[in-house]
Amino acid sequence: MPSLSDKLKELGVKTGTKELPVSPRRLSYPIEDVMPGRLIELRSGATYLVEENYPLDYQHGQIKLMYETPLQLIAEWAGEERIVGCPPSSFAFIDTETSGLAGGTGTFAFLVGVGRLTGEGFQLAQFFMRDPLEEPALLLALENYLAPCQTMVSFNGKAFDIPLLNTRYRLQGWSTPFDDRAHVDLLHLSRRIWRQRLDDRSLGNLEVEILGARRSAEEVPGWMIPQLYFDYLREGDARPLKNVFYHNAMDVLALAALLNHLAKLITEPQQAGYNFPSDQVAVARLLEELGHTEEAIVLYRACLRTWNEHPTSRPEDAYEDAIQRLALLYKRLGNFPAALELWKEAARLGQLYAHVELAKYYEHQAQDYHAALSWTQAALELIDQISLPDFERMQWQSELEHRRLRLGGRLARRP
Repeated sequence: MPSLSDKLKELGVKTGTKELPVSPRRLSYPIEDVMPGRLIELRSGATYLVEENYPLDYQHGQIKLMYETPLQLIAEWAGEERIVGCPPSSFAFIDTETSGLAGGTGTFAFLVGVGRLTGEGFQLAQFFMRDPLEEPALLLALENYLAPCQTMVSFNGKAFDIPLLNTRYRLQGWSTPFDDRAHVDLLHLSRRIWRQRLDDRSLGNLEVEILGARRSAEEVPGWMIPQLYFDYLREGDARPLKNVFYHNAMDVLALAALLNHLAKLITEPQQAGYNFPSDQVAVARLLEELGHTEEAIVLYRACLRTWNEHPTSRPEDAYEDAIQRLALLYKRLGNFPAALELWKEAARLGQLYAHVELAKYYEHQAQDYHAALSWTQAALELIDQISLPDFERMQWQSELEHRRLRLGGRLARRP
């Protein structure tokens, strides 16, 4: 199978697109006849631009594109405090379609979709190179379009889209416009929030499962897109690229809707959880890690209350995780009565850590050595009943045997 480099050589494409010969193009169906747009003429050449505007109340699936919730918590998670208080118009939602999926200096972005929120709605701009010779013009036009924007929003853009574009700017001998901009990559946050509920956390599946949006028959799988572009360069037939423009446009719209939904879910989780407590547990963990302890406790309690009211619908992993995390927070705050109740529930579910925590509590806090010894013995018996890696089993046994001996000695010394 020919490599990407081989295909590029066949088409007359060189790295950086400098000093490229003009490739013969048999324009049986030019892009201008397939996608209405306009030509942007720059000093470095021309690039093709397709634009579409969406009204302020437009929804992608069930979610609006215009975010309605403060982005403080999104900023804290992303480590980008400078986005707090920024107007919606300063955000750029970006997605690229490229000549290959592996990256590297031989890969270029032939279509770059960018969405911006304006006072009138959502503006989508798609920059397209009709020929690889038009790359310098595309890059300059993109840089001009991004001038008012301070923050980039992407899905896997930190690992793929932005590094690829940075490479293309530098191969032209230019500085990249992305170095001084904040960047929020929604891929990593989405994986955290929906890890318990969704096996597939790709943008396309999140559109269906989270945003409630479904793509039309125009959709084309991402893996087909590079070949469709190569076919266009070879044959001059842009008709199949209409589906590529659709795919790119839907990705950009999904980004805007996803940012809105995530901001609301994290800031108002009990209102935006849509009856999925497992999502709320993931948000509670995030809030806990960000130092918002009280908010995390409220959310953990709400999730457990819901699951206790509907025990047949609860995912056991998420339920047990919520109990463990909440009990640990109570322990850190010194609220042992609340932690004790949760540890006993976890012990009933066969959780080894809960037996150990109960043994510690009765030994060090209540100084009830009989109860501490009873929980220690129960933990030792549980080790023989559950599946554990050998090293972990040996570690638990050693610790618990030491505790049992110590408690036995304390009880022996009591009158």
